[in-house]
Formats: sequence, structure tokens, C-alpha cells
Amino acid sequence: MRPLTEQDIRNSFVNCSKGEAKRLAVPRDLGERPWDDLDFLGWRDPGAPDRSYLVADREEGLVGVTLRYPAARRGLLHRSLCSVCLTTHPGGGVSLMTARKAGPAGREGNSVGVYMCTDLACSLYVRGKKVPESGGRFEESLTLEEQIARARGSLYAFLDKIRA
Repeated sequence: MRPLTEQDIRNSFVNCSKGEAKRLAVPRDLGERPWDDLDFLGWRDPGAPDRSYLVADREEGLVGVTLRYPAARRGLLHRSLCSVCLTTHPGGGVSLMTARKAGPAGREGNSVGVYMCTDLACSLYVRGKKVPESGGRFEESLTLEEQIARARGSLYAFLDKIRA
């Protein structure tokens, strides 16, 4: 992914108003992100414990979405699987991320969801740059490039549902 500026990020959102995009908390460490290892930029809102944001660089341009997830934590014995990167996590390591749909459907309250790593580090898990706490990744016969393509495809399918 190419490095993004704060303005790039704010201009990318498709499922919130321009005013909401202007007020949302953008990461302050954009210059320190491992851009070459990211398929998308994802971060949690430090001021709102149930809110996250995601920006992906698609062929048609940047697509940013606001996400909500439940703050409830599951027990450590419970394991969940991220549907984007296929990493397993204990407890609250995977959350149902819901996004309001773009346009009129979103204004009517329609939303879509995906089970995703709560820390939004899917790109790093796929590449082995980050290891989940007492979770793991299945050993696969796919190459790293194929795993990255699959993760991007899952993410892009979710983003397409938001914009449909």
C-alpha cells in the first residue's frame, strides 16, 4: 500500500458524512507505518472504544469505512477465526465489525458485517510480521502471494457490500 496522508484518509470515507470524516481520529504515526506490508490501513479510535476505521487502496481509488464492534470480551478459552486473514485468536481477538452501508441504504440504517481481527493487523498476520497471542495461523499449501490475494479478495468483497 502506498503511504497515506491525513487528508487522503479523510477524503476516502464512503459511509459517513464529510463532517464525521473531518472529526474522526486519524493515527498520528502515519510516517512510521510499515506501508509495504499493508493491504489496508486499519486503526481503532482511542476516544471511542467501539469504533475502528479502515482505508484500502483500490483500483478506483481509496475507500475508507467506519466500523463498529461490540466492546464485550469473550473468555480466553473461546477461539475465533478472522474471515479476512484466517488467523485464530483467543477471547476478543476477533470481532464482528459492522459498517453502515454507503448512500441512502446507510442513512436508512442498513449495515453489513465481517468477522475480523480486532486489532486490524490482518496484513501483518498473513505476512508473519505479527504473531497472535496464543492464537495462530493454519499451515497452508498456498504461497504467501496467494494468501495475500485471498485476504485482499475477502476484504474487497466486504467493501463492495458497503458500497452496493
